[in-house]
Amino acid sequence: MIRIRSIRFIASAAAVPIIALGVAACGGGGNGATAATPPPTTASGHSATVGTASVGSLGAVLVDSKGDTVYLFQKDTGTKSTCVGPCASAWPPLRASGKPTAGSGANASMLGTTPRSDGITQVTYNGHPLYTYSGDQSPGDTNGEGINAFGGLWYAVSAAGNQVVGQASSSSSSGGGGGFSY
Repeated sequence: MIRIRSIRFIASAAAVPIIALGVAACGGGGNGATAATPPPTTASGHSATVGTASVGSLGAVLVDSKGDTVYLFQKDTGTKSTCVGPCASAWPPLRASGKPTAGSGANASMLGTTPRSDGITQVTYNGHPLYTYSGDQSPGDTNGEGINAFGGLWYAVSAAGNQVVGQASSSSSSGGGGGFSY
């Protein structure tokens, strides 16, 4: 009986510092501090921030929180996305849980969201649903620029919310579109 009480006491004594550490980490110190609200995140868990970066000959374009170029699809009408199925695999919609945040160079008043047919929320900018391109391998890549795929043209987006028309990517001129069959 003494042995069981000793084990319970040791277990209770070990739990006290762990609980205290958890309360402190959550801002539960009672000094009026509040925990910061985490920023909205994309489906992959990244912050749903849209900012700008200078990329190659296109200049300043919108990028996501990883620095990947974001694109608009000319076939979309208003905030409604027409890119589903295989299109959404090649051109993943920029998704978010909650309101996206404006990073450097982006206009917060132009950021919004729209529901997709699959029920997931997609980020919009100046009324355009935003996408990344699976053919872009690194931040700053613009391999999707000017590609004609899935019934429309794809363009990077300026901070003003307009399409950026630059040189068509080499993948679109070869007809392969970055290794994808459209």
